[in-house]
Amino acid sequence: MTEQPPKTGRRKLLKSAAVGAGALSVPMISTAQTTTLRFQSTWPAKDIFHEFAQDYAKKVNEMAGNRLKIEVLPAGAVVPAFQLLDAVSKGTLDGGHGVVAYWYGKNQAVALWGSGPAFGMDANMVLAWHNYGGGKELLDEVYKSLNLDVVSKLYGPMPTQPLGWFKKPVAKVEDLKGLKFRTVGLAVDIFTELGCAVNPLPGGEIVPALDRGLLDAAEFNNASSDRVLGFPDVAKNCMLQSFHQASEQFEILFNKTKYDALPAELKSIIDYATQAASADMSWKAADRYAKDYAEMASQQGVKFYKTPDAILRAQLAAWDKVTTKKSAENPMFKKVFESMRVFAQRSGRWQNDTTVDYRMAWNHYFAPKKT
Repeated sequence: MTEQPPKTGRRKLLKSAAVGAGALSVPMISTAQTTTLRFQSTWPAKDIFHEFAQDYAKKVNEMAGNRLKIEVLPAGAVVPAFQLLDAVSKGTLDGGHGVVAYWYGKNQAVALWGSGPAFGMDANMVLAWHNYGGGKELLDEVYKSLNLDVVSKLYGPMPTQPLGWFKKPVAKVEDLKGLKFRTVGLAVDIFTELGCAVNPLPGGEIVPALDRGLLDAAEFNNASSDRVLGFPDVAKNCMLQSFHQASEQFEILFNKTKYDALPAELKSIIDYATQAASADMSWKAADRYAKDYAEMASQQGVKFYKTPDAILRAQLAAWDKVTTKKSAENPMFKKVFESMRVFAQRSGRWQNDTTVDYRMAWNHYFAPKKT
């Protein structure tokens, strides 16, 4: 006969089992503290670029739950736009949103990520070079050589930027000579080579300068930004297509000390949020830029002109002079320039050989039919 355990012991055993089972059904409550990072963009609060910065932060914040929160302030909230890089490096800000070309004064090599024709690569292809062709490592090398305590993440390929806004349209290269013109980065050197008197003003200062006659012409970036900044109020002629900034992208900056202190899973969230934001920014831009482009023409009397091929060819010739000079003066510039060239020669050929002429299809469906 099998001996039974005492009743009290059995009840104690069942009670312990019940407690154990109940413990498994109770959800664990995270006690992790929220890490808050204070960012600033280089854009006015009303600019779509600042909206892109906020979109990026929203993706990170939602993916990270309550473990990480990025707060984004507009340009000038803590430091002027062109002082963002130093502020992030010093820890005055935990991060920021801008473009690499703004740090042209630190080392002119960085402007290669945003200025010039990029050997015929569009902005998405430049990001391909950056991520898979050695560009990222070169940018990290530049920042390290400048003793900048930052982590840089590029994303958001920008559509080709206009030549700019003019009081009257330009028809030939000679029309550029003597013009007081606004641009930034290595585009400063291109337009200087073309005979312009260049002033690299931040975005928020351009339209007032145009209005007061301190500038004759200026470029910023795109239909939505240009419209909200007020370009159509001070100039009615916009020249489309240019090689001065044909392949630019955005930069997310983190203070390296703050970034390195984050756990690996939060760093992964930041990486994947950057990739997601890159795609989303492209889609939003295609929608919003097209709307503002159409409304400026239909509601604000803006006339859009294609930049003449003669000016585009002159830009390429000017770029060759500028980059030859910079490569001779700056070993890092030459290193970046040659890396980009190697990638473009291989990948650009593939892109050009395989990409269909989309304009043909658009014309087929929408261009006025000849009678």
